[in-house]
Order: sequence, then structure tokens, then C-alpha cells
Amino acid sequence: TYSSLLVLRALCPVCLSEMGHSTRSTAGLLLSRSDSEFDLRFVCRSLRDSEGRKLCKKVKVDPSSKRGRAELLHYKENFSNPTWSTLLCFVYTCVCMCFAEKHPDSSLVPSSLSKDFRKLLKKEERPVLMMFYAPWCGVCKRMQPIFQQAATETKGKYVLAGMNVHPAEFDGLKQEYGVKGYPTFCYFEKGKFLHHYENYGATAKDIADWLKNPQPPQPKTPEVPWSETDSAVFHLSDESFDSFLEEHPAALVMFYAPWCGHCKKMKPEYDEAAEILNKGADSPGVLAAVDATVHKAVSDRFKISGFPTVKYFEKGEEKYTLPQLRNKDKIIEFMHNPSACSFPGCPHCKNAVPHFTTAAELFKEDRKIVYAAVDCTKGQNHELCKQEGVEGYPTFNYYNYGKFVEKYNGDRGEAGFTGFMRSLRGRDQEKVVKRKEEL
Repeated sequence: TYSSLLVLRALCPVCLSEMGHSTRSTAGLLLSRSDSEFDLRFVCRSLRDSEGRKLCKKVKVDPSSKRGRAELLHYKENFSNPTWSTLLCFVYTCVCMCFAEKHPDSSLVPSSLSKDFRKLLKKEERPVLMMFYAPWCGVCKRMQPIFQQAATETKGKYVLAGMNVHPAEFDGLKQEYGVKGYPTFCYFEKGKFLHHYENYGATAKDIADWLKNPQPPQPKTPEVPWSETDSAVFHLSDESFDSFLEEHPAALVMFYAPWCGHCKKMKPEYDEAAEILNKGADSPGVLAAVDATVHKAVSDRFKISGFPTVKYFEKGEEKYTLPQLRNKDKIIEFMHNPSACSFPGCPHCKNAVPHFTTAAELFKEDRKIVYAAVDCTKGQNHELCKQEGVEGYPTFNYYNYGKFVEKYNGDRGEAGFTGFMRSLRGRDQEKVVKRKEEL
């Protein structure tokens, strides 16, 4: 029994496992947070096991409900009228960043989020460190478990929360707090914004130590634009882009943002590769770059939404998007043989293909099971792959009746692919039997 219980039905076991907690082999997970207002316990149970079903039945959560993907219930002895703002702070700290990323259309995050955020700032007495993030942002994903750990280490003294402000409806909020990239950390005291926190390589201890004595970021020496440095890379603009591709039949183009940490890390490698490829008489192709924050017309044309984005063009036509090209040797190797395989530079794809194909053959007579593949390096598939959450290769998504259910992260051999589908089929049969028994 729990004196206080917050139950979230549906897909959270997957979410929590990706937050660094091991939930694959257990029926549930317990997190706790205590403060002057609440002694809350958060229990997330998988509906696939008997304990989870019993728990949901006890608190009257119907797994077959059509009301939405999730239902939120709050129980506490001798307590009434819990405020949404206080619950919001707790839920954000524990799960909402990950859940919103996986299920942006979930009913867990209300449409009046901006209003509730301001309520939180107004009512919260403790200092608040807010992480403004975007679901697709790699740095955000890397920092999320660190931020979560810092929240645990500072509980009771500070409030650490996260908010997805990528949608256009939050443009005013982003402008108000100077959110120009993701993540952006803002520090508040008694509802007033004081500082940004800009240590994107921080540990949980670094964040906790900074909160003890929060100081504004130190002024930085203005950085010389990459296009104005002594670089062998060709720097393109909206006006010069098309004519450059006409003159160079094979070109690798890096779309970047000056503030992007991954771009800064890649620039020296790209420069060194350009010294060889752009100055060689018998070079197989050239390297170019576009500042996507300045030259927005060409960036919008190719739907650039993350940095760096590296694209290969052949005879003026976009052929591949290449997220795996990050160092000099791989860049040069690719340019000498860009059509080496249908999965450029992806050995894991090549290893998985024969096993995936064999699994498909085993189920080819089963009309309810299909194995399919999409080549995300082809231009016409870029938007589809982005929409389906593909960030690296290979990515395996499981769909049921046209709806995304989960990512497959199991063994990439024949046994893994076939075993996964058989387990799903067995689960469906159990549901059919149960329905018949109920009737």
C-alpha cells in the first residue's frame, strides 16, 4: 500500500528504461521525491504482466480505454485538491522530458503548458532551473539523465524541470528567455529569471555545485566566423549554392550552426579533409559548408533541422544524408567510393540485412506479419525517417495496425528478429483467449 500514489498508464516502461533505469526485466519501477507539500511515490507498471494488470484494476485504470494514450491518477491519504503546478514540477523532474519526446501527442502534457509554467514560477518558493529542450536534440538527450541525477541530488532545495519548447506556439517564450538553441538552461528565483547556465558538458555534481552559488556565464571572446578563417572548405550562400553544384559534379556539403557543439568538434576534421580533397588535382570531389543560421533559404529547401547535417550531391542532385561522417579518414574514404553500398558507411546495416531477410522469409506466408525496410539515405525518404524518429542506422520500429508501438533494441540476428515477432503473436493470442473467457 502507498500513502501517496501517482500512476501513469501506457508506454512509460519503455520511456523510463531509456532514462537509464533497468525496467526490461522487472514489473515496475519506484521513484520518490519528498518536499514540504508532498510525499509522492511514482509507480510505473507494465500492463503486460499480471502484477501490472492487478495494480491498474485496483486504481481503476482501464487498459482498453479509448480516452487517450495515458491516464494520470493522484491518490493521497488526508489530502485534497492537489495543484497542477506542484504536480507538474514533480512529473517533469521524473519522466515528462522523455515521455514528451517519445509521445508528443500524449494527453500528459496539457495544451496550456506555457500558462502552467508561469504558475509554477509564481508559486514556487525554491529556486528553479528549467531546461528548455527539443525532442530531436542530441545534446538534450545526452544531458537528460545527468539533469535527472542532479534533480535527485538537490531535491528539497531546488526544482529542476524540463519543457519542450520546439513547437512554434512557444516562440514568444523562447524570445523572452533568450532560447536560441537547445538545450537552454534558465535559472529563476522567486519567479524572476536571473541567469543562463551554459556548461553543456556538465556532470550532475557540476550542476549541483553551480546551484549553490549561481553566477552568470562569463563573457566570451567573439568567435571568428568559419568562413573568414584560413580554411580550404568552400563556404556557400543562398545565392552561390546551385551554381557551385553545377561546377562540381561531386560535392559533400556540411550544414552547420556556429553555436553547435558537434559542429565545432567536426570542423577541424572537415578542414583537414578539405586540405586534401579540395586542393588535389585528381580529387574525387570537393567539400563545402553552409551556415544554416544565415543562409536559411537553401537550408529550408533541404529541411535542415539538426546540426551538423552532411549531405552528398552528385551532378547537382541530393543523393545521401550521411550522419556517420564525422572524421577526416571516413570523409575521404567515402568521397573515393560514395556508392560502395546501399547503406553508406554503416557496417551494422550490412550485418543485419541477411538476418532480417531470413526472418522475413520465415513469416512470408503469415498475412499479419510483414518485415519492411526504408533506405533513409535517399532524398525522398528523409522527411519520413525524421518523422519516425530515425537518428542512426539501423533503427528498427515496430508498428501495429499502422501505429508506432516501440523501438526494437534486441539481438540483430535471425533468432532475435523472429523471436520478437513470435512473442508479439503469442501476446495477441492471450488477449483473444482472455476476451473469450470474459464473454
